[in-house]
Amino acid sequence: MSALTPRLIHKFIVISCLICCSVLSFAQGDADYEAAKQQAIALYKQGRMTEVLPLAENLYAKNPKDMQVVELYAFSTFASTLTMKDPAERKQARKKARDLAVIAKELGDDSNLLKTILEIPADGGGEDGYSKRKDVDAVMREAEAAFARGDYKKALAAYGVALQLDPNLYTAALFSGDVYYKQGDVQKAGEWFAKAIEINPDAETAYRYWGDALMNVAKKKEESRDKFIEAIIAQPYDRRAWMGLTQWADKYGVKLGHPRVDVPKDSIQRKDDKNVNIFLSPSDKKDGSEAWFVYSLARAAWMTDEKRKEQFPNEKEYRHSLREEVESLKMVADGVTGNVKEKKLKDSALDISIANLIKLQQAGLLEPYILFVQADKGIAQDYADFRKTNRDKLRKYLSEVVINGGQIGK
Repeated sequence: MSALTPRLIHKFIVISCLICCSVLSFAQGDADYEAAKQQAIALYKQGRMTEVLPLAENLYAKNPKDMQVVELYAFSTFASTLTMKDPAERKQARKKARDLAVIAKELGDDSNLLKTILEIPADGGGEDGYSKRKDVDAVMREAEAAFARGDYKKALAAYGVALQLDPNLYTAALFSGDVYYKQGDVQKAGEWFAKAIEINPDAETAYRYWGDALMNVAKKKEESRDKFIEAIIAQPYDRRAWMGLTQWADKYGVKLGHPRVDVPKDSIQRKDDKNVNIFLSPSDKKDGSEAWFVYSLARAAWMTDEKRKEQFPNEKEYRHSLREEVESLKMVADGVTGNVKEKKLKDSALDISIANLIKLQQAGLLEPYILFVQADKGIAQDYADFRKTNRDKLRKYLSEVVINGGQIGK
């Protein structure tokens, strides 16, 4: 799936004014300019994007250095694609939106909204439809056009038709919830977000939208946090999945973090199926860091053809796996723990990375740490299978370690 799908346009109509309008103070200028700017922002908050675009275009013509106006123009151009039936016209508008986002970035804009628009391919391509079925896609585009105009009644009706045509259409349920959220009905919004999650529990978007809705309700701090955590569990390798929890932490003054574990991954080089080079020499320090040499040896064994055939008989090529990383790190933790028990090392003198590694192992959170923090392309392939039976471990790591700034067991 491309980085920017129609569903993202839809959501940013709901929340982008919170980003755009809260980050920057109004630029000083003549009274007419300021009046037009505030009118555009007011319409932006109401989701009436078709009315925002001409105002933003005129404001940009008058002051192309006003960062807030450039972002407003970029997004309203981006949102205008909801009303366009011609794919070529939509592609051209997407390109223009991205070009404007580049200008905003050069002016110093660093909002999440801007980062998302910048994910559009430079030529404006990469657009996904709502459904492979032409009839369903057509109904969804009608719904989205109504939403962009602020006609929520018509939008809801069209989403309902789309769901009748395809009861498993995730976006129709998702966007129905968003309409209710926009109208301030958090309970009804939650019912539709839950419906979307029922359709696809491994998509992050509905959890994140639900968290957004709950975050604006008094006494829903923990509930909103839990929804943002579920979004990450659903799709941890999508940058957007982490946005909700980050915004939640900013709102409530919570410092997020991961434990520091500096694994010397550059110490190993696989030459072929039988030969592996190790560039890490045993250390003479008395802080446990000498155990990293064991890590390198363990991984070197996994990189051989013999080990691969033993552990992954159906895989023709070597890949760095979760199983390999867990076994190699456990050998480090077990070795140092044994030396501490035998009083060869002092627990209080351990290197912080080694100490944190041991704590993660003892807490049963080594796999979640690896999958969320240390995963490369190979390890990421193991995430879905691990999640099937270990959502509780993933949830515990996020809710007890990440929420506590990376502190383990506190």
